Amino acid sequence: MHNRLSGSFLSTRHWEVVASAMMSKPSHLRELSLSKNKSLTDAGVKLLSSAMMHPNCRLETLRLSRCSLSKISCDSLASALRSNPSHLRVLELSYISLKDSGMKLLCSGLESLNCKLETLRLSGSFLLKRHWEVVASAMTSKPSHLRELSLSKNKSLADAGVKLLSSAMMHPNCRLETLRLSRCRLSEISCDSLASALRSNPSHLRVLELSYISLKDSGMKLLCSGLESLNCKLETLRLRGCSLSEISCDSLASALRSNPSHLRVLELSQNQLKDPGVKLLCGFPQDPLCKLETLRSVRDDPVLSQV
Repeated sequence: MHNRLSGSFLSTRHWEVVASAMMSKPSHLRELSLSKNKSLTDAGVKLLSSAMMHPNCRLETLRLSRCSLSKISCDSLASALRSNPSHLRVLELSYISLKDSGMKLLCSGLESLNCKLETLRLSGSFLLKRHWEVVASAMTSKPSHLRELSLSKNKSLADAGVKLLSSAMMHPNCRLETLRLSRCRLSEISCDSLASALRSNPSHLRVLELSYISLKDSGMKLLCSGLESLNCKLETLRLRGCSLSEISCDSLASALRSNPSHLRVLELSQNQLKDPGVKLLCGFPQDPLCKLETLRSVRDDPVLSQV
């Protein structure tokens, strides 16, 4: 059962009712969406977190994007992640200005042996440079159940942050399969770090989202050197709106012909590719080494849904 109350302008007294429903016997509630509820204060988050620790609660997905979470709220959520058993698998905290202490508390919950969280979404969360060390530490905790990490639209994610995340992906405890970095500021150095993660043994990454980033030819070449590695198992690469040149297309085509290539989905919408680039990319599907199943828009097309 899903309950979506996003942007519902609930008052403080309503949170007790929601928490009570989460603890009912039996409770079939598995997803709760409360994004854009500005009335969700520390007291409300504490009630919800306490309900998640109740033995009757089986909530697996909690969405709190664009809510106002303080250090106290983060501490409450961390307690829920540390509870035994913890059923939460998806936590959506995008577009929230998380402070240093709050982020540290939240990640302390992720590092708990009881935490089974698989998906963490922090897109547009205005994280600071020093937060990336905390995130990377959570990715390498033992055991780490985190499989998807969404950090799109975080302008503070510069070379140092990407290097930390890439190093974490090479750690034996990390099992991250999906990384979303669209609309971040990635340089050639960042592309080199990501390529190193793709070349690591073993490499668990299966989905890489790098849309709406101005990737230079040199950066694209470095990234593709990771795709060409025998250790790389990437299956989906999304590069919408990256202004790819003919040189970048050549690098991509070379990676798709590598042996073996595991790439199944390549997203290239909104790149306004010229004829030479299109020819390069459309020339490889017949290659026996190419395993590509979906190629989206090598030509300019109508705007697709945003990241």
